[in-house]
Amino acid sequence: MPELPEVEALRAFLDTHLVGKEIARVLPVAISVLKTYDPPLSAVEGAEVTAVGRHGKFLDLTAAGPAGELHLLFHLARAGWLRWQDPLPSGPPKPGKGPLALRTALTGGDGFDLTEAGTTKRLAVYVVHDPQEVPGVARLGPDPLAEDFGPEEFAALLSGERRQIKGALRDQSLIAGIGNAYSDEILHAAKTSPFKPTQNLTPDETAALYTAMRTTLHEAVERSHGLAAGKLKAEKKSGLRVHGRTGEPCPVCGDTIREVSFSDSSLQYCPTCQTGGKPLADRRLSRFLK
Repeated sequence: MPELPEVEALRAFLDTHLVGKEIARVLPVAISVLKTYDPPLSAVEGAEVTAVGRHGKFLDLTAAGPAGELHLLFHLARAGWLRWQDPLPSGPPKPGKGPLALRTALTGGDGFDLTEAGTTKRLAVYVVHDPQEVPGVARLGPDPLAEDFGPEEFAALLSGERRQIKGALRDQSLIAGIGNAYSDEILHAAKTSPFKPTQNLTPDETAALYTAMRTTLHEAVERSHGLAAGKLKAEKKSGLRVHGRTGEPCPVCGDTIREVSFSDSSLQYCPTCQTGGKPLADRRLSRFLK
């Protein structure tokens, strides 16, 4: 799943490749991706892209044209991705069982495709006058890399929580942009168990968690900076220290990285670095194995 660092890298890539260009056509291949109908998707055709923004994991293309200023937003969800093509294929895309969900063509002949792998289709596209009209954007918490989101603001957010820290970090209405992978990375860097209750965090542990969050995300953004869209997935995977590395040695202490599996996801952690050497039970309950 693309998370804040990858979406930020895509934003920067699109800012370079899209701003100042005119949208010729927007062609939905999978009708299910379109979540709004007024204004219609065709309203951005003939408009010039004036800015590319990000709201958590949402990308936001501002387009000014005959219909006024509009925002074309999309959320890549778990299995979505953006593929830049220069030039785009000349023929119209054909609906079918492939991953192509939506094609955006520019007047210069280049453009991008939105694709989604798998059978669970969650990629979402919106055309709105204001990004706050999108429910997923309106409910977002603060951006963890925002200049005005400091240690005090972070501590204040957690002070009202009563749940495991892993879930809190992934809650988009609490903090925007962090998903399964980077929450694992942040917790490893902070030497914190993913099952640690937020109400049990000491001030020092909360401060360490804030530092780990900012450092981990900043480093991931820096690694992705300047990369083409097609190379971002590989960069993300190569930069992860514990997530997706079950059975491998921890790069910090050498202990074996372990996993807790859930019905639709899993988390990875290092027992020595994060749980006092005790493996976590591989089930939903937040208890240690005896």
